[in-house]
Amino acid sequence: MTTVLSEQEIATLVEGDLFISTGASISGINSLSEATLNEASFLGNEKYYQDFLGSKAGLVLAPTILKEAPEGIAIIHVANPSLAFATIAEKLASKAQEVTYAVSEHAHIAESASYPQGEVAIMHGAIIGENVSIAAGTVIHPGVVIGNGSSIGENTVIYPNVVIRENCQIGSRVILQPGCVIGSDGYGFELVDGAYKKIAQIGIVIIEDDVEIGANSTIDRARFGKTVIGHGTKLDNLVQVAHNVVTGPHNLLVAQSGLAGSTTTGAFVTVGAQAGTAGHLHVGDNVVIASQSGLGKTVNDGGYHQGSPARPIGETRKSRAMVNRLPKLLDRIKALEAKVKELES
Repeated sequence: MTTVLSEQEIATLVEGDLFISTGASISGINSLSEATLNEASFLGNEKYYQDFLGSKAGLVLAPTILKEAPEGIAIIHVANPSLAFATIAEKLASKAQEVTYAVSEHAHIAESASYPQGEVAIMHGAIIGENVSIAAGTVIHPGVVIGNGSSIGENTVIYPNVVIRENCQIGSRVILQPGCVIGSDGYGFELVDGAYKKIAQIGIVIIEDDVEIGANSTIDRARFGKTVIGHGTKLDNLVQVAHNVVTGPHNLLVAQSGLAGSTTTGAFVTVGAQAGTAGHLHVGDNVVIASQSGLGKTVNDGGYHQGSPARPIGETRKSRAMVNRLPKLLDRIKALEAKVKELES
């Protein structure tokens, strides 16, 4: 059944002020340029103002400085249009994603596994191992495999084809997107008699509360001890976290980034797309590692680091400015050499 929200319901939901009322009924969301009469959109950046003027949206979330709008569009003033738009999206999506708390007869669940009857959803084809514990409110989609001895907290959502290997601990309100792997072996080998010998990886992975792991990302189990993803941290798709990494709270790891073994991070660290760290180093609080950068040494709190090897952005900019001057400097050197030869002759 489609969810329909009135403009006043939306204003209440986003804690906004209904500035222009048209009696709009909203059942979807879209961009300013593509939205239709029953869809909401938002104006969060002035560069989209022309799209707003031509929009066919039924309702637009806008900053309080906006005092006029094309005819026929309801306007709700909010402090943060983008965040308010996300709130509407979540409300509309939650209805579409509602599940029945029941256990499918086509799931394979070990007798020693424990979960509160009628308070979890375990769907077709899920495999739950021995001594697994699952808390109330958790939803396990088709094809999920949870290894022996693992635990899952409350209100966690595990999407299709996720693998959680043995003895891993997943917190509450965690989201594991399709295909991610938690607790795969760390990359550990030693050269023995001319061949690489696998080193046993006997540690675990701990995913703390309110973490999201993107599709096809991998979190390796520790060689010994634990690999930890800190509270509130968000991983994009295709992120690699190696064995014995410990991230602080509220980190952001963007697509195709990676943390090498035994790296530790502080709070609110951001690792850009395709960026990575060497192993056994520490990244301080509030550090940003720019996309496609390679961090090779420990860095203190704060700062924006860019390049490979990554350096503070000021140093990187100076170096690039000097490199950009090289062609002109080379021309000057050639001219000076010609002058010298002329004087010598």
